[in-house]
Amino acid sequence: MDNFTDILILQERIKNSILVGESDFREFKSALDGRPGNKKPRLAKKICEDIAEALVAFANTDGGEIIIGIEDDTTITGVPHSDDDIEIMLNSPKTHVYEGQELPMVYKLKTSIDGMVILFFQVDKGSSEIYQLRDGRVMRRNEKRQTVPANVKKLQFDQQEIKSREFDRQFVDGATVGDLDLSLLQSLADVYLKGYSVERYLQHLGLAYYASNGLRLTKAAALLFAKEIQRWHPRCQVRFVKIAGTELLSGEKYNVISDEFVQGNIYELILKSWEAMRPYLAYKTEFTSNAQFKQKFIYPEEACKEALINAIAHRDYSAEGRGIEIHIYNDRMEIKSPGALLSTLTIEDLEALDNRHDSRNAKIAYTLKVNETMREMGEGMKRIFTLMQQSELKKPKLYSNTVWFTVTLFNKSQFEPLQEEFLQLFSDFQLSPTQKRILVTGMNDKELSPDDIYWAMNTSDRDTYDKEVTYLRKFNLLKEIRTNTQASEISKQSSIPKKKIGRFKVVIPKK
Repeated sequence: MDNFTDILILQERIKNSILVGESDFREFKSALDGRPGNKKPRLAKKICEDIAEALVAFANTDGGEIIIGIEDDTTITGVPHSDDDIEIMLNSPKTHVYEGQELPMVYKLKTSIDGMVILFFQVDKGSSEIYQLRDGRVMRRNEKRQTVPANVKKLQFDQQEIKSREFDRQFVDGATVGDLDLSLLQSLADVYLKGYSVERYLQHLGLAYYASNGLRLTKAAALLFAKEIQRWHPRCQVRFVKIAGTELLSGEKYNVISDEFVQGNIYELILKSWEAMRPYLAYKTEFTSNAQFKQKFIYPEEACKEALINAIAHRDYSAEGRGIEIHIYNDRMEIKSPGALLSTLTIEDLEALDNRHDSRNAKIAYTLKVNETMREMGEGMKRIFTLMQQSELKKPKLYSNTVWFTVTLFNKSQFEPLQEEFLQLFSDFQLSPTQKRILVTGMNDKELSPDDIYWAMNTSDRDTYDKEVTYLRKFNLLKEIRTNTQASEISKQSSIPKKKIGRFKVVIPKK
């Protein structure tokens, strides 16, 4: 394919990107400044800073693109700067990053859309290091589609992590579009943009690129859409092991009841593995407080589905000798995904439930997100924890070693027997799981500080705090023992943070 045709395809892609709008992976920036009707070109220096911050943040997250000359409402206003200024902007991916670093750029070019000059930049996800701005700052994208500073201590990844981060963007030798599920691809392309061809769709998602010998497919394309996945990956599969008891035994005591697996490309695997998993979430019968039998799932369906999709999307596909394993015990389910937790994240980061994230397989994650198979970036783990809490089940356990990352879901109540007995005193009230956790935190006449209540709710959201405390006080289940002013005075006198001063006590209702 000649350069002229390549530019025409890229221009079409940019037009479609503008039409689709901003996203986790796309940002627009105006080259103008001032009030409506009196707009002037922005300083090239400021635009360079915007470009560098966006590209560094995208490279440190999941890759992405920034287009200069587009307003937030997708209006094309162009870049009315001199050629010298434009050249300075095009060089900003080099001049405005940390000395010695080189961003994994895909495109940085000046082009024309509808007669207006725009600048288009695209960067891949970094696979070997964390990128910094010229002044040393580290930027990332957050769940609100914002570029924000980040505190990342580790700047270099080990060799296995580099290999795993690069895997889905590598090209597949010998694979052609004919090796893919064309009907699935066309249906997705039609939803994305009506009339889009499969080839254009693959290019737009960064899953294929034209070269001198034709369209070259990435491993992400094969993993997502291959008709015969075993030709391209031997362990694109999920294995289900049902175990009698609470631990796996061997020899004469071997206690595996069933051992089966399903395989397919990622889209097939999500469907097939979910069908295989659902029977293990079987109903159980409970005798309720109003003397009725009630059927319920042992595990919340959506939490299990979220954990399954996360495992498929984020596993280490470079570990071709291993697949995902799901071990079902009597008291828990362990979803084991090949590959250690990425070094940019910790278990504590994930358990903070503030949407921190990093995608090992940026192209796979992007495709699943665009097609709404996955939720917004970083939401998966938060949703799993929230759904388990809403079902009053024990908090999930996260674990990582050098081989696996494991999410364990328990089918036991989050409350201990004594706590369950205590909560029976409040059975006349329609309490939410969050309200119940606040009450059990105040057992044995304990004074509850705001910090205690935030801990019980497992959130730092002030609106949630106000809502739950107000509800419990309304029904006289929580009484104020110190006002905000009194807590402030004690804090000053004792040098104890005000949020740690006891403000409330639980009131046991009279029968």
